This record gives sequence, C-alpha cells and structure tokens, in this order.
Amino acid sequence: MTAVTSETDTRKPDPQGKIKGALARYRALAWITGVWLLVLTVEMIYKYLILDSSADAPDWFTYIGQAHGVFYIIYLFMTLDLAIKARWKATRTLFTALAGTIPFLSFWFEHLRTRDVRAEYAI
Repeated sequence: MTAVTSETDTRKPDPQGKIKGALARYRALAWITGVWLLVLTVEMIYKYLILDSSADAPDWFTYIGQAHGVFYIIYLFMTLDLAIKARWKATRTLFTALAGTIPFLSFWFEHLRTRDVRAEYAI
C-alpha cells in the first residue's frame, strides 16, 4: 500500500530511503545505548554506594562499562550519519550525541529526533 501525500504536504521527499534507514539505525542504537547506560548506572550505585568496598565488586562489572562504551561509539556514528543525511545543525548534532551520556536522556532525545525527522521528511 502506498502513502498518499496531499498537495499541502510540505515535507521533503526521501526517495531512496536513506534518511529512513539512518533514522532506524539511530533509534536502535539510542535504545541500546540508553539501556546499557542504565545498567552501568545501577552497577556504579551498587559498587560505590552499597558495597563496603569497591574491591568487593565482581570482576565482570568492568564489562558493563566497556559494553556501554562500545555501543556509545556506534551510537555516535549513527547520530552523525543521521545528522549528515537530515542536514542537522551542529548544535542539534552535538546535543543528540551527548544524550547517550546521561541516564534516560537518550530515550527522550530519540523520541524528539524521530518526531522532528518524520515531520520534516515524508517517511
């Protein structure tokens, strides 16, 4: 079924689907990064506030930070990919990239950027 666009639709076309694909990749990485950041936050609270000594923490806790770091780097690339294709300003790109470093913010920015891109482009 094809989408019908009205004559008053001022959204820009995405004929090759590049922006739609970039948006899908960005959304997936925003959620993955956000979840790993929440896991890292819980781990840090447990390690430094609940345990008597951070040396008592399990060794596998180090992998949580590493996993978030890897996914955050991929998130940065996906953010940059979408920013280039959607022609975002530098400030919008920077704030979106930093959203992966503050708990819950990546989820909110994912919602905002998805809404903005869908409003600007016919996807």
